[in-house]
Amino acid sequence: MTGRTPRPPGMVAVAKHAGVSHQTVSRVLNSPDSVRPQTRERVLASIAELGFRRNLTARALVTQLSGLVGIVWTGSGYFGPSSTVAAIEVAARAAGFSALVTAVGGEDDDELVAVFEVFRDRGVEGVVVVAPHRHIAERIRDAAGGAPMVVVADMGADPQFHVVSVDQAKGAGMATQHLLKRGAATVGHISGPMDWFDAVARIAGYRRTLADAGIEAPEVWAGDWTAERGCDIAREMVAMDAVPPAIFCGNDMTALGFLAGLREAGLEAPGDVMVVGFDDVHGAGFFSPPLTTLRQPFSDLGSLCVEVLLQAISGQPPAVHSIEPELVVRGSG
Repeated sequence: MTGRTPRPPGMVAVAKHAGVSHQTVSRVLNSPDSVRPQTRERVLASIAELGFRRNLTARALVTQLSGLVGIVWTGSGYFGPSSTVAAIEVAARAAGFSALVTAVGGEDDDELVAVFEVFRDRGVEGVVVVAPHRHIAERIRDAAGGAPMVVVADMGADPQFHVVSVDQAKGAGMATQHLLKRGAATVGHISGPMDWFDAVARIAGYRRTLADAGIEAPEVWAGDWTAERGCDIAREMVAMDAVPPAIFCGNDMTALGFLAGLREAGLEAPGDVMVVGFDDVHGAGFFSPPLTTLRQPFSDLGSLCVEVLLQAISGQPPAVHSIEPELVVRGSG
């Protein structure tokens, strides 16, 4: 006798287990905000207990929705954008969507237009654009063609799309304030590239915090997110006898290079110079010394992007949504 593979539980089984109608189960899956929290939690518990998995093909036939979202980014190898893309994909999957992830390079507008055409052909319900550079944010305006969209960039309000970000200026202020509280008379800053939203926002937060403390901000040293540039700047500061008592580095890799440059000159952190980075890259706690830095909550950022994308899909007007980084105090400052 040939045994049959047990049929996976369906929506009706979930509804019966949770003591609700199958329409309520459908609303939990497709528009959870329309369901009372207690009911929603009961349905989700039944889904988890029964091992229910919704049939996206059937959903598409019934609702004319694809269950697909698009993610566009630059393909950058930098820690922040790549971590953001990964977090969005994980959050989208947890919300029951599949993600089409596409990298666009250079400044070819035709390439970006082609990407959105593919998204439209595939029935993508909404798009998240990770746009660390100003030119990416500008290029998507014409290419998007009215698609529900979330842009991940610390760029402020925009009338065309929802904006989600980690509050970079707030993080820079936290770093600067921390160094001042540790006794630094002033704080220097090595920035990121000036065509990055994050770099500009961090400079603004840094300068505002010094101004609030009645301290004139020194000239910002222009970095490029790399350890090599951080090391070169440390060498330049030493040669000019211009090493500040504390330095806020635009990211952790810049801080890594800066620490190496200090060691070359026989200087140490935090004894000679206190150093704070930004990002909390994997292994930052094993720098020499372990790096004090601002941790970006990428998992939370990914979840927020998907939550806001659902708002955009439902037609809610564009708004700004942000979360705060976390100061992680270690041995460098």
